[in-house]
Amino acid sequence: MSNIVSINAQNLQQVLGETSQQKLVLLNFHSPQSPECISQIGILENLATQYKDHIVVANLDCDVEQALASQLAQQVGLQTLPTLVLLKDSAPVDLLAGVQTDAQIREALSKHLPAQQDLLLEQAKQALLKSDLNAAFNYAKQAYEIDSANARIKLVLADICIQIHKLDDAQALIDTIDAQEQDAYFHNIKAKCEAALEATDSPEINEKQSQVEKYPNDLDLKTELSQLLNDAGRKEEALETLFSVLKKDLNFNDAKASFLAIIASLPDGDALAAKYRRKLYSILY
Repeated sequence: MSNIVSINAQNLQQVLGETSQQKLVLLNFHSPQSPECISQIGILENLATQYKDHIVVANLDCDVEQALASQLAQQVGLQTLPTLVLLKDSAPVDLLAGVQTDAQIREALSKHLPAQQDLLLEQAKQALLKSDLNAAFNYAKQAYEIDSANARIKLVLADICIQIHKLDDAQALIDTIDAQEQDAYFHNIKAKCEAALEATDSPEINEKQSQVEKYPNDLDLKTELSQLLNDAGRKEEALETLFSVLKKDLNFNDAKASFLAIIASLPDGDALAAKYRRKLYSILY
């Protein structure tokens, strides 16, 4: 069900009554003839997308639903359009009369919704349940940027970093958790990180590195080493090894495809991905 609805006599009780028991309802008195109202509806639609699990935007067209608008206007003391009434548990909790900016509406919402970092953290957890690691990382990273002292945010971000093989970042986050905040979840994440770090230095990798040192011009050995490094989460070393192959032979087997695949596996906006894209472009053009 969409969280943007048009209010009429048929759904009024359901939206302002039942729905407001579960979510914050933004009752928007507006007129399609007013440019200010149209502009504010755009802001509300954007907020509805961002807070889809927490708010419902209920638009009341005062030109079409004149009788209903008049009845409700008396109850809330409506004096101008647009007017935004926030309802929770079937009762008004705030009223914003006149044109409001995005920042003003967000400030009003902040009094009645979880903090932005908590919303982002919940989105990260939901993305994790769907195995969408890229989205989970970005949500958790945004939450961390807002509240870098929050132990729960740090641990969720560390957990995601382990899964995307950013183990140094995960360890750095774990190291900042104070003793009094080291609960069962902390010890679980710490154990996962230690196991992942131990797996990065396998006998197979050491043996392959020795072979590459012995035969530095064998590009097959280097691509095999890169695959082992990537599997162990050592992505920068894997990329650097493949880059040394591409500098020798840009079209060697599947080296370029493997190089691009490793970059694609990194989160959006990752500095490592940007670095090695630039390095590849330097030899392509």
